[in-house]
Amino acid sequence: MFALRWGVFPLLAIAFLLESCAPISRRKPVNQAAKVNKVSDFSPIKKKIALLTFYNESPMGGEDLAITATEEFRREMIKSRDFIIDPEGESIFGNSKEIYAGGGIKLAQLARKAKMSGVNIVVFGRVKEARIRQKSDEIGFVRKLKSMAETYVEIKVYDVLSNKELFSETVDGNISDDNLRFYQEDSEENLAYRQDLLRYSVKVAVRKFVPRVTKIASRLDWMGRVAKIIGTRIYINAGRTSGINLGDILKVITEGQEIYDPESGAMIGMSQGEVKGTLEVVDFFGQDGAICNLHSGGSVTEGDFVQLY
Repeated sequence: MFALRWGVFPLLAIAFLLESCAPISRRKPVNQAAKVNKVSDFSPIKKKIALLTFYNESPMGGEDLAITATEEFRREMIKSRDFIIDPEGESIFGNSKEIYAGGGIKLAQLARKAKMSGVNIVVFGRVKEARIRQKSDEIGFVRKLKSMAETYVEIKVYDVLSNKELFSETVDGNISDDNLRFYQEDSEENLAYRQDLLRYSVKVAVRKFVPRVTKIASRLDWMGRVAKIIGTRIYINAGRTSGINLGDILKVITEGQEIYDPESGAMIGMSQGEVKGTLEVVDFFGQDGAICNLHSGGSVTEGDFVQLY
């Protein structure tokens, strides 16, 4: 009995040693947070914006303010990662001043061309007012100068798919600044300072628009287009950059019809197109394109529109 007991111990020791040297193959607990994060690996579909250069109709600030407003809006929208600014958008519609001059009629006339190029919304606007007010102490070699910049910026959003204006609002970017300045001040330096204040004021106004425009745009349907069909391969004008993922199912729809009010003759909007079938994304090509196979239905033709299923 004693001998048997001592014979077992070496065997147990050897077994323990082998187990400690062997690679650990225990199943790791499932990280629920990691599973949730997997969903975020899929990029949101990005809507394409035609951003038309704003214009300044105030007597102060010149074209510099219009460019500042446009570029600030561009930066803020790109930063949201939900949009693509179409570099060719202005070549379709022209700049904001041309749209205002035509009363917006040009937008309705060119909506179909914009849809064919993949544009979802058009954003245009203007600096309506811009001025500087300055007040300084009357006595003293070093004077306290108080400056106030007042700007009012208007931005409009046009939905290409429904062919109608969705948003129009004017906001202010009013700011103030207190500075200690020497009595004999360089006039050119003061002019540069005033222009900087106006630029910053315009940026403040434009930033107020971003969450509002983003909220409105998020409610709109994304739409792409069948650009080319070669054999069984169907090429669309949106790909990885636009947020399309491999395996996505897209529905193919015909172009809707314009609906007019029989009494006034004014266009009310666009009807929904008919669904012709579905496509499955199987590959990407070019800078922002996707290759699809026919998933269901048929009679898909070049120029048909596509939406996420």
